[in-house]
Amino acid sequence: MQTFRYAARILHKKSHRWGATWEAQREMMRERIFGVSQDPGPEKAVEACLEWLLQAQEKSASGDGGVARHYSLVSGWGASYPETTGYIIPTILDHAHRRQCSRLKAAAARMLEWLVSIQMPNGAFRGSHMHSPVEAPVVFDTGQILIGLSVGMKNFGLSYEDPVKRASRWLIEVQDADGAWRHPNPFVAGGDHVWETHVAWGLLEASRSTGVAAYGEAGLRNMRWAVSRQLPNGWYQDCGMGDDNDNPLTHTLAYTLRGILEGYRFSGDPALLAAAVQTADGLLSARDKDGALPGQLDKNWKGTVRWICLTGLSQTAICWLMLYQDTGREDYLNAAFTANRYVRSTLRLEGPSELRGGVKGSLPVNGEYCRFQFINWACKFLIDACTLEMDIRAARSALPRG
Repeated sequence: MQTFRYAARILHKKSHRWGATWEAQREMMRERIFGVSQDPGPEKAVEACLEWLLQAQEKSASGDGGVARHYSLVSGWGASYPETTGYIIPTILDHAHRRQCSRLKAAAARMLEWLVSIQMPNGAFRGSHMHSPVEAPVVFDTGQILIGLSVGMKNFGLSYEDPVKRASRWLIEVQDADGAWRHPNPFVAGGDHVWETHVAWGLLEASRSTGVAAYGEAGLRNMRWAVSRQLPNGWYQDCGMGDDNDNPLTHTLAYTLRGILEGYRFSGDPALLAAAVQTADGLLSARDKDGALPGQLDKNWKGTVRWICLTGLSQTAICWLMLYQDTGREDYLNAAFTANRYVRSTLRLEGPSELRGGVKGSLPVNGEYCRFQFINWACKFLIDACTLEMDIRAARSALPRG
């Protein structure tokens, strides 16, 4: 009891620096005293996370059909976030089909209709969330929404073809000759950003859905430019979002890696696979004894912070699983399974509804990435990582012995 009271006093004193509410302080205390939970397994985790995303759509502070950016232990539900709503759509539709669930399908249709309603006349989409005072066209956000629109077109028909083409044309119009995007983004520092390979992936999906080859060519041009910024050990220059280019988030490193992997699967270019393997191996070397990754990594793949970016860990697990499928390497498989177990063990399946199935930005919750927030994209990536894990386990169990 004395230990508990001492820890409570220390955390209460520190929390004033962050403006933490009692709800945030309770979560910090819970982590400090009890640590992480038991792994609920992939199926229960997916079910809980899907329910959390549906709740985030219903309780969005902007009430428009998009998915709330976050639930904050300080300020409650946030406004809808167009960018992440875009790439949440494929996850929701995937599980609508797997589960034959009309509720999920209707939720995805509502997200799509909302996104189409806020598309700018030039085809772009605004950055940040709907309560942001700045409304400006942003390359990255447009690319993520393009992923959702392209999948929406495949699922709901040609009514989404025009929004897909308009967004794609705008991305190509503002792309530089070397493949990079240097269009102004008021939400991140200026300069080159290799993590926009995740934008290029959106163009690949647009090419698949519309049959327009130029979209895919533009996407691959960006990916090959990004590979030119890769160091021999697989780490990427220009991978930060602000003043963190020397120690980028695992989140942006994994964005970059996923884009390169999607480029390989689209084109079959062995140079893209080789680049992906280099980065994936670097991330393997950065794991701690529990199989997690520090939230930020320097050019020697050494952690520079003590907290974990759960989003980046789930994204990395997805990439390791994809590379297992592409290369057959068991070390990728084992690392991904361990990473998934780690993130699942941070879930709460009981307690307040806004916390059940939510995934924190950081572990501990007061870490620097989305402090005191349960964020929608972390939830989406954990669903995808667990779903791919279950598919691979099912495929392996079906193989003949020996």
